[in-house]
Amino acid sequence: MKKLLTVIAAILSGSFACAADKPNVIFIVADDLGYGELNSYGGKDVPTPNIDSIARNGVRFTNGYVTAPFCAASRAALITGRYQTRFGFEYNPIGAANADPAIGLPLEETTLPEVLRNAGYATALIGKWHLGGAAKFNPQRRGFDTFFGFLHEGHYFVPPPWNNHVTWLRRRTLPDGGMGRWASPDGRVVWSTHLNNFEPDYDADNPVLRNSQPVDEKLNLTDAFTREAEDYITRHKAQPFFLCLSYNAVHSPLQGPDAYMKRFAQIEDIQRRIFASMLANLDDGVGRVLARVRRENLEARTLIVFLSDNGGPTRELTSSNHPLRGEKGNLLEGGIRVPMMLQWKGRVPAGIEENRMVSALELFPTAAVAAGAQLPPNLDGVDLMPHLGKPNGVPIREQHYWRVGQQAAFRAGEWKIHRARGARTWQLYNLSTDIGEERDLSATEPAKLAELQRAWQALDGEMVEALWAQGGGGGRRAKK
Repeated sequence: MKKLLTVIAAILSGSFACAADKPNVIFIVADDLGYGELNSYGGKDVPTPNIDSIARNGVRFTNGYVTAPFCAASRAALITGRYQTRFGFEYNPIGAANADPAIGLPLEETTLPEVLRNAGYATALIGKWHLGGAAKFNPQRRGFDTFFGFLHEGHYFVPPPWNNHVTWLRRRTLPDGGMGRWASPDGRVVWSTHLNNFEPDYDADNPVLRNSQPVDEKLNLTDAFTREAEDYITRHKAQPFFLCLSYNAVHSPLQGPDAYMKRFAQIEDIQRRIFASMLANLDDGVGRVLARVRRENLEARTLIVFLSDNGGPTRELTSSNHPLRGEKGNLLEGGIRVPMMLQWKGRVPAGIEENRMVSALELFPTAAVAAGAQLPPNLDGVDLMPHLGKPNGVPIREQHYWRVGQQAAFRAGEWKIHRARGARTWQLYNLSTDIGEERDLSATEPAKLAELQRAWQALDGEMVEALWAQGGGGGRRAKK
């Protein structure tokens, strides 16, 4: 019996040692956060010390890109490690299209949580999904053991009547029939016609779910998702885990908690004040998650990534993409270059500013290789770990491709071509001297323009038709 117990103890200790060698992986995804808002990226209005600490303790990427200028398509690439145009997830399902049974992440695609779960990881998605609202696309059917969040593109942060918050809503007409801004007598609700549309029906058929069951969540969702993440980290500290913490902040609707609104009382513009409140709330949430990792003594074996899913929609949120031109929805730098940072204490040197081009596509192989998982053969990204802290002039990523219907872009080195929606011609920019894409060099550098066009066309030839038409609905296929 003593010999048997010794053997069992040896086996168990070996299992624990193996588990301890596998790093936890935490992806923290912000929604619609512009490139220029965080203090570490030049922002000055809103203190963001907690998010910035990830860059201070690791790597800040200054040329970090996503694969699409809006939420769902960008997230499809993040979770598969592949250009979403390879499998037709080209557009952004909104409204009722979220529940269309034909719209979602194709079932043939392998996801990062599936790969990590096969390597012995516990996996969780907390927050926004936006990769299909039908049952077959449920996060728990795509590799996540645990899900707490919502399925569609957005959600009100608190349920009606939005107590203890100031809410800003888009409208087409004010109560007096005019245009501009209107505020309720108590100042709790503000209407604005500046975008000439209505606030989307985010909550229609879109409950907050715990796994598959609706819950009556009373907390602001930023706080609720933080609470769930903290709890998950503590409950799974004895095993390797993958946590995708997918906040819906700072996505609309703009809803500022009273406590944060008081903190930013010096900001006169109410729209900007609400946005600042939401970003500060997000930063505090990230701080609580990082503190829980430290409290559980997990820092040395936890790879943490923070990024935004696309550029900020400036007119909608006031979110700054400075010094970039463009915003969410287009393929100028302001729509696709995002704040991105990574820390792994003891494995990645602190305080690195990485200026080489990288993509969210890199995060799948980086996490999977760190976990000792088997990589799918068809990824479009590379493992970042061999490159970080080694500024040897060797590119991490040679080129990057984008397509959204008629919009297109391609970057190789410091050169980028861009074709706007409805345009027949391409612009050419040198981003090393013109980060704001203000000087079109297509007329003076025709050879470079032609070279990048050929490269874009070669990659575009590998892509497929969109699975549905722009705007969603009906599962209609949309041609290139």
